[in-house]
Amino acid sequence: MDLSIVIPLFNEEESLPELMRWIDEVVSKMDVEWEVIMVDDGSTDSSWKVILGLIKKYPVLKAIRFRTNYGKSAGLQKCFERAEGEVVITMDADLQDSPEEIPELYRMILEEDYDLVSGWKKKRYDPITKTIPTKLFNWTTRIISGVRLNDINCGLKAYQKDVVKNVEVYGEMHRYIPVIAKWAGFGRIGEKVVQHQPRKYGKTKFGPERFVNGFLDLMSITLVGKFGKKPMHFFGTLGIVFFVTGFFILAYLSFLKFVYGMTDMTHRPLFHFGLLFFIFGAQLFLTGFLAEMVSRVSPRRNIYSIKEEVNFEDEA
Repeated sequence: MDLSIVIPLFNEEESLPELMRWIDEVVSKMDVEWEVIMVDDGSTDSSWKVILGLIKKYPVLKAIRFRTNYGKSAGLQKCFERAEGEVVITMDADLQDSPEEIPELYRMILEEDYDLVSGWKKKRYDPITKTIPTKLFNWTTRIISGVRLNDINCGLKAYQKDVVKNVEVYGEMHRYIPVIAKWAGFGRIGEKVVQHQPRKYGKTKFGPERFVNGFLDLMSITLVGKFGKKPMHFFGTLGIVFFVTGFFILAYLSFLKFVYGMTDMTHRPLFHFGLLFFIFGAQLFLTGFLAEMVSRVSPRRNIYSIKEEVNFEDEA
């Protein structure tokens, strides 16, 4: 299989026929063996019925239906697990990502040897309530992660197969796949200016809570990416700093008491700070040991309840 196009979706019944027709028009002109995988993330409209109708018309289309709404990361993860293409392209189902970009993204992965190519919607048609948080989000992510992409959250991306088979996304971490890929050893990351279409049907799924959750997930993957395999290096370093600081504070107060005979040491604020630092340092050490143990036995967390799988060769 040369190319897999993966599309997570939620309540996009109106856009799906037009999207699939557009993808077919573009990709059919390419000399590739291809597939489209759609994941219905617990839609409450008729999206699944539409998908079943499209499968009859387009044999390249495969579909997975979740029993409930898990989020975009869950949909992408399941698509990544099932994708067979040497190049995997992700896109949104709302027609704001143009299928016309697919041939060039495919070429950049194969010919320019990128691990990942991210779309950059340089000109956007989103409301200001979405564009301003997005700009802030991109700036923060560049500073923290060191991944120099202008539009890291763009849903239109292309990957080498090895990338999607070696990354794991959950929560809201689909936003940070380039960061996760970089820390997994896939450092050749490119960017391509892509066309952003105005939303034609439905309404945006973006809300302020997603920005907050995304920021928390950025903090999480920053720690996991750097210290996931060696948590003691993080907790242990902090533990040493607090433990040694507390030790020297208490040693200093003990010196004043026993050498100079000063009294009432336990009533000094410095004594309480020293004791707090000493205990906190010891707790961080214990946290590091526990994290080391958990990291060695923790199972993968991407287990989702699937209601149906259609058109896969190994479907149950």
